[in-house]
Amino acid sequence: MEIKRAIDNVYWLYNGTKKLASLNLVKDQTVYGERLFNIAGRQYREWIPSRSKIAAAFYNGLRDIGIKPGYNVLYLGASSGTTVSHVSDIVSEKGAVYAVEISEEMGSRLVLLAEKRRNIFPIIEDANKIDNYKTMVPKCDFLYEDVAQRNQAEIFLKNADAFLKKGASGAIAIKARSIDVSKSSRSVIEETLKTLRTRLEIVTSIDLRPYQRDHALILVRKK
Repeated sequence: MEIKRAIDNVYWLYNGTKKLASLNLVKDQTVYGERLFNIAGRQYREWIPSRSKIAAAFYNGLRDIGIKPGYNVLYLGASSGTTVSHVSDIVSEKGAVYAVEISEEMGSRLVLLAEKRRNIFPIIEDANKIDNYKTMVPKCDFLYEDVAQRNQAEIFLKNADAFLKKGASGAIAIKARSIDVSKSSRSVIEETLKTLRTRLEIVTSIDLRPYQRDHALILVRKK
């Protein structure tokens, strides 16, 4: 099987088909039923685009998400930890993922994941209410948001102001149908870009079809 580096700790695997995979931080452990590949003494976890917006963006041409080994990442909307686990692979044991999730049910699964992956720090809170977790999160090198709330952009900006280092990067997965079902996905995304531009530099916007319907991933940088 041919292997080509995508970014640090993330690779493209070629064996008739092209698959994205992250270097497994916890050997022989899967998180959501993904396949494991053992190649030349290293183990890789398939990163499935229909299960992760970041993976979908890579399949649609993204070359670098901006997360590196050793980074502190604030992750809003962690759910049960599918994408969080791949971010955990990227930052490695030298970094940390502060994973905020509002649902206690999803949060309980996130806590179990964190018992196996010691660089994940679950925070069961509403990402709107940063005062409830501001003492738990340091200044971060990257901010990622994937929440299904109407004020997604405002939540992102609030957390970027509080936690993201100056000049650092971030990404927000826009769920157009969660913001306004009466408008087209394109118009919702354009309005979101306009809001984000008030305080952040827009790096790029990537449509996530066909892997994620009515979604886009917007990469930004804090001015």
